Amino acid sequence: MIEAVVFDWGGTLTPWLAMDPHASWRAYAGALHPDDADRATEAALRLHEADLARWAGARNGHRAFTLAQVVADALLTSDPASREHKAALEAYRESWVQATHTDPEAAPMLAVLRERGLRLGVLSSTPWPAEWHEEWLRRDGVLHLFDACVWSSDLPWTKPHPEAFRAALDAVGVSDPTRCVYVGDRPYDDISGAKAVGMRAVLVPHSDIAVHEQVPIDVAPDGVLHRLADLPELIADW
Repeated sequence: MIEAVVFDWGGTLTPWLAMDPHASWRAYAGALHPDDADRATEAALRLHEADLARWAGARNGHRAFTLAQVVADALLTSDPASREHKAALEAYRESWVQATHTDPEAAPMLAVLRERGLRLGVLSSTPWPAEWHEEWLRRDGVLHLFDACVWSSDLPWTKPHPEAFRAALDAVGVSDPTRCVYVGDRPYDDISGAKAVGMRAVLVPHSDIAVHEQVPIDVAPDGVLHRLADLPELIADW
C-alpha cells in the first residue's frame, strides 16, 4: 500500500523550459555593475564558471550548494550584503521566473491523491532558497497541497544521494521507502536515486537534459508518465 508520493520540482511539477544559465548570471552582473559593462561581463563569466563547477560537484559527488556559495566561489569583491548584491540577486531571480510556473494539471492531480489519503511532498536539487520555491508554489495555488517540501539548498546532499531521499521520506512521515513513490524527470538523479533507497519511481520523460549532465543508469522506472493528470490512475493499484 502506497502511503506517499514525492515529486521533483523543475521539469516535473513545472514543465521543462530550456534556459541559459549564463544569461541569468549576466542579469545578476549587470545589476551589480550597471555602469561598468566590462566589469559586468567579467563577473558574469566568473559566476557562470563557478556555477558549472558546483553543479559538477553535485553530479559527481552529490554535494549540495547554494547561490551564496557560487557568488563566494566567483571571488567577487563587492559586499554580499550590499544593496547592489541584493539588486543583483533579484535580477537573477527574475530571469528565471518564466521557468517556474507549475503545470496546470498539477493541482487537480494532487487533489485526487490527497483525497485518497496519500501524503505529498517535494524533493528538489536546487541552489535556490526554499522561500523562492515556496513563493512560486503558493503563487500557483499548490503549496497547501503538500505535506512537506525539501530543497537541497537546505541539505548537505543533492539527489541521487540516499540521504536526500531519506530527508524527503522523513519530511512526509514515511518510514518504509517501499510505501513511497518518487516522480521525476531525470533518470540518474531521480529514478536511480529513488530506486536505490527502495522507493518506486516514475519517470516524466520530457526534459531535454544536457549531455554533460547525463549519467548512464542500469535501472528502469516502475512507470512512465507523459501527463501529470495520468498519475492517479498509473499508481492506483500500487
